[in-house]
Amino acid sequence: MAIRVAHVGTGNVGGLALTELITNPQFELTGVCVSTPEKVGKDAGELCGVGLAAGVVTGVTAVSDLDALLATKPECVVYCAMGDTRLPDAMADVMRILAAGVNVVGSSPGLLQYPWGVMPDKYIERVEDAARQGNSSILITGVDPGFINDLIPFALAGTCQSIEQVRCMEIADYATYDGAEVMHYMGFGRPLDEVPMLLQPGILGIAWGTAIRQLAAGLGIEIDEITESYQREPAPEDFDIAVGRVPKGTMAALQFEIRGMSDGRPAIVIEHITRLRPDLRPDWAQPAAGGGSYRVEITGEPSYAVDIVPSSRKGDHNHAAIVGAAGRIVNAIPAVIAAPPGIRTTLDLPLVTGKGLYAPTTLVST
Repeated sequence: MAIRVAHVGTGNVGGLALTELITNPQFELTGVCVSTPEKVGKDAGELCGVGLAAGVVTGVTAVSDLDALLATKPECVVYCAMGDTRLPDAMADVMRILAAGVNVVGSSPGLLQYPWGVMPDKYIERVEDAARQGNSSILITGVDPGFINDLIPFALAGTCQSIEQVRCMEIADYATYDGAEVMHYMGFGRPLDEVPMLLQPGILGIAWGTAIRQLAAGLGIEIDEITESYQREPAPEDFDIAVGRVPKGTMAALQFEIRGMSDGRPAIVIEHITRLRPDLRPDWAQPAAGGGSYRVEITGEPSYAVDIVPSSRKGDHNHAAIVGAAGRIVNAIPAVIAAPPGIRTTLDLPLVTGKGLYAPTTLVST
């Protein structure tokens, strides 16, 4: 019997997650909730592109009210609304859903990916209380933060005899990325004397602290503190990207690190190198192929350096990474529904394998 699932948020990740909910027979879409007035009343297939591309009409029309969504009686809600810039609202939403007896899997609020040691205990307990009230569970996941920072390094670390450091990297050209709000949040195209939200003191450590803390918990590493650093590179001249013009002298490349320190040593490091042109800062690490890749490095016995290059028949590396985030979310739904109430993480869920996704006809027809 298909799992009844409702959906919130039809942006980059949300739109692709919605596509999977519509096209995967494991799921029955019960409702869609949106925040943009122009989307209200539209068919779910149209909102994610499925309707326009494949003639799919779901009969499920978008609403703007969470109560109306919950009235469709889903077993789970996929929550992909923006959480970075509206954390209190996103937290209130997921607690409301959990208290109503509905499980949650999503991309936000990111702090719930592994909140212990990052979020104040009183806020964690409120989420746990809502989950206990509704006998429901929640998993927040994605790519990075997500499986690049937990599933992959845990799998590699499980073969080691000793570990000195774990480093997870994203190396990507974001010129084709069309998430204007995220690009502004990161500071691209903004003057270098202006500090964007992402680079405000402590924000990097909060945003990726969940990944640091989860890795540390899984590996049994005591983290004394989380430190952060960044470098920026200006645009050498005006040029255009997917979200608009990058003026000369504004930020066009960014490198940052978040380090989980143990006894004065960086035991766990998350590093991002983001360019808007491939010729910027050639001295920084380069992607393994194409416009972007992920790299997981373990220094130990044995040591590993594993490059992961996402690709897609429907877009470039940026699109492929978003598909991966959506897939990680949707494919975890059955495990989250079966899990005990509360905040769930990669550490306490069974391995999500992609069961039921084998479709050889898709290779023949493309």
